Amino acid sequence: MSDVSAAPATSGFKMPTLGEIGNTLKRGDLGLAFGVLAILVILILPLPPVLLDLALAVSITISILILMTALFIHTPLEFSSFPTVLLIATMLRLALNLASTRLILSKGHEGTHAAGHVIEAFGNFVMSGNFVIGIIVFAILVIVNFVVITKGSGRIAEVAARFHLDSMPGKQMAIDADLSAGMIDEAEARKRRRNLEEEGGFFGAMDGASKFVRGDAIAGLLVVFINVIGGMIIGIAQQGLSFSEAARHYTILTVGDGLVTQVPALIVSTAAGLLVAKAGISGSADKALMRQLSGYPKALGMSGGVMLVMALLPGIPMIPFLALGGGACALAFIFDRRTTAAVATEAKKTEAAAKVEAAEEPISSSLKIDDLKVELGYALLPLVNSPDGTDRLTEQIKALRRSLATEMGFVMPAVRILDNVQLDANAYVIKIKEVEAGSGKVWAGQFMVMDPAGGQVKLPGTHTTEPTFGLPATWVDASMKEEAMMKGYTVVDAATVMSTHLTELLKNNMSELLSYGEVLKLTKELPKEQSDLLKDLVPSLITISGIQRVLQLLLSERVSIRDLSTILEGIADGIGSSRNPATLAEHVRARIQRQICAQHTSHGGYLPLIALSAKWEQAFAESIIGTGEERQLAMQPSKLTEFITQVREKFEIAAREGEAPVLVTSASIRPVVRGIVERVRAQTPVISQSEIHPRARLKPVGNI
Repeated sequence: MSDVSAAPATSGFKMPTLGEIGNTLKRGDLGLAFGVLAILVILILPLPPVLLDLALAVSITISILILMTALFIHTPLEFSSFPTVLLIATMLRLALNLASTRLILSKGHEGTHAAGHVIEAFGNFVMSGNFVIGIIVFAILVIVNFVVITKGSGRIAEVAARFHLDSMPGKQMAIDADLSAGMIDEAEARKRRRNLEEEGGFFGAMDGASKFVRGDAIAGLLVVFINVIGGMIIGIAQQGLSFSEAARHYTILTVGDGLVTQVPALIVSTAAGLLVAKAGISGSADKALMRQLSGYPKALGMSGGVMLVMALLPGIPMIPFLALGGGACALAFIFDRRTTAAVATEAKKTEAAAKVEAAEEPISSSLKIDDLKVELGYALLPLVNSPDGTDRLTEQIKALRRSLATEMGFVMPAVRILDNVQLDANAYVIKIKEVEAGSGKVWAGQFMVMDPAGGQVKLPGTHTTEPTFGLPATWVDASMKEEAMMKGYTVVDAATVMSTHLTELLKNNMSELLSYGEVLKLTKELPKEQSDLLKDLVPSLITISGIQRVLQLLLSERVSIRDLSTILEGIADGIGSSRNPATLAEHVRARIQRQICAQHTSHGGYLPLIALSAKWEQAFAESIIGTGEERQLAMQPSKLTEFITQVREKFEIAAREGEAPVLVTSASIRPVVRGIVERVRAQTPVISQSEIHPRARLKPVGNI
């Protein structure tokens, strides 16, 4: 006989421990899921009176919690889950309505306790033994909830959602502008954008969620009629009750049921109204209201005075009005003293802050923009503070400003020179209005050598490119200066290279440097007879800004504005036909034809020119579309390319022959041709036939 030991049988199922159950219940997502499932179960399965009492108590508690939360939050987004909570609370009340209706209709004949003690207590307390009073009170509650609170909060939510969505692009642009200006960092910008999106989603959801409350009120009203009529029919026809007994039982149950669901609905509707109306208020509701209502003690005092006067009217109970009026006047006095003390304290703080700011440099000084700035590497500082006491670069810049004032007609802004340790030792940067306009490298104590023919210099040194015109150049030591000059090379020092570069940049950007203030200075310095002309023009016919724009258009083509009197006369001639600055500039150019021809006259005393052929004149004239200020060129790209190629070829041929000609066109197409030519040969002047002085000696050097 052998002993057989049987192993204990094991099953695949294992009972969960109490710890596992506790951990499962701690999970909020499962709790919410179970709660929603419980609501759905109530909709389908009958609910005992005891559980119905518990569920009604939970509904009332949830509604009070929602109201208190809406009162104490600082911003609506702190309760961003309100639309979801509102939907769940509405579904809970509707489910309880259905459960109570099932009990009322099935057991209402047994007595007023058939649907639970909560409904019975509400019905008896409100009705006070008279079902007519109960029905009237219930009807008033429904009207207040449906017509006043729900409708008003729904309208506020709808308007808030609409205006918020309309203003969202502007708020997004404001965030981007603050980010670009450096006022906020990227993290703060992301936070603000996220808050903006959450606000849009919240108010949009509130607009839809307000419909839940409205539908809940309508459903509650319908359920009452169904319970009363259905209960009376069942009680009299099926249960054999008398009319008075059926009316008493079913009315108490129905009104109690309606009240026990409409009171939480009224509370939640009030919370919704408070939440959407809180969009423009910061802080909790009590603090915001007290802060705003106590901010005007005079209003409170006037209210108290009216109450005291009403207390003296015959037939009015004196004690309540005297108490309220006296209390309002006392509060007005207290708030007034508090406000005065707060203003005095704030004034002292402001004065102290002003003293501190006066001692420090104002932040606004950092917003000032330098019109012209030259930043130098540390190796170029001797060009400014030379050991022999001569500031070579500074003197050349002073001479440059004087020369440009004589040549172009207005004083250029001062040039600020400073060192920049972030630059390469021999580098410099020229900035116009804080934006880099040009840069290069020079070597202090050395000389730049260039071949006039444009070839590479055959001398030992640092080969580079001349920064102004882009020609091949070489930096050599000072000991080789004489040898370079003997070979016929052009030799310039470092300060001259920089001043030449600065000169060309200024001439290319003169129109940007002519500010409104500079134009005012120029007009104030006019002779008396020209000042009278200016008074006739400004402001009745043209503004100072309009004159500024005309002068800028002239400077953009390097036309001097020194003869301001003649320019104003040209503006006066053209202002009658057009106020467009571009058209006025063309009138002015025809008026100062002597100056324009003299500016481009060669050393031989003649004006070299390249004329535009009749074929191209017609092509451009036919390609211009629009009238007045809307004129624009609509020419085929292939023809434009052909024109640009011919311009380059003709002017290169003229340059090889030692000529610097102007391109002559008809007056009607000159601005259009200039707009094309300046993109490929910015230095090439384009003048119209009306700008050629009758006494100018002309020399055609080509034809396009």
